[in-house]
Amino acid sequence: MANLRERAKNYVSPQTLNVADLEAVSLDVPIEQRKGKSKEGKEFEYSVALVAGREYRVPDSVLNDIKTIMEAKPTLKTVKVVKKGQGMNTEYTVIPLE
Repeated sequence: MANLRERAKNYVSPQTLNVADLEAVSLDVPIEQRKGKSKEGKEFEYSVALVAGREYRVPDSVLNDIKTIMEAKPTLKTVKVVKKGQGMNTEYTVIPLE
């Protein structure tokens, strides 16, 4: 049994992963809907991609960009997502790979 000191030394704060944290993402990766609450207590829904047992948040703007790219390139299989900024000023760029 670990004591408080050992547990504190090994503690890793949970963080929200983002699809932009991946080097590339297949468009065949499973996506699920999740529910959360804002700091104000308001409920919201968000999408997560399930990759190697981990959840990566997928912003709606990324889904919309992928949809637009697929209209021009229906055979698209993989994309890279680049994130710039933080909070409400975050912008995402979707780059088609193959």
